[in-house]
Amino acid sequence: MQSTLFNRVLTSKAGTAALILRVPVGLILMAHGAQKLFGWFGGNGLAGTAGWLSSIGLEPGYLMAILAGGAEFFGGLALVLGLLTRPAALVAAFTMLVAIFSVHIGSGLFIANGGYEYALTLMVALLALVVQGGGAISMDKVLSKNLGRA
Repeated sequence: MQSTLFNRVLTSKAGTAALILRVPVGLILMAHGAQKLFGWFGGNGLAGTAGWLSSIGLEPGYLMAILAGGAEFFGGLALVLGLLTRPAALVAAFTMLVAIFSVHIGSGLFIANGGYEYALTLMVALLALVVQGGGAISMDKVLSKNLGRA
């Protein structure tokens, strides 16, 4: 039973289009997560992100920074690899939903004004990956094939 559920999470009828969607979205998420966790790419790192999240009412800030940064960095890495695509995309999509409503919604749609359009675009792309899975060129496909032989 557990193997069947795991196989259903991994199985995808999507072709190479999933790869085309997965890799850039995953790389973007990894970069944003690296900013939050490690201070790379001009980011504030864990302490800076924790302080900022606390300042906007997301407490405890340190835990929220780890959760947001981890969802983005490790979820993005999973998407690039096509490994556990559906769960990784779902967690990252939820992270974008939180970002939309906790940070961007009050600024309107357009990102030039601090709006939510970019987070919404990422969230929709991630939800598409939740629906279609990792596709033909993914670690999910390899794992699914191997589970089918067991």
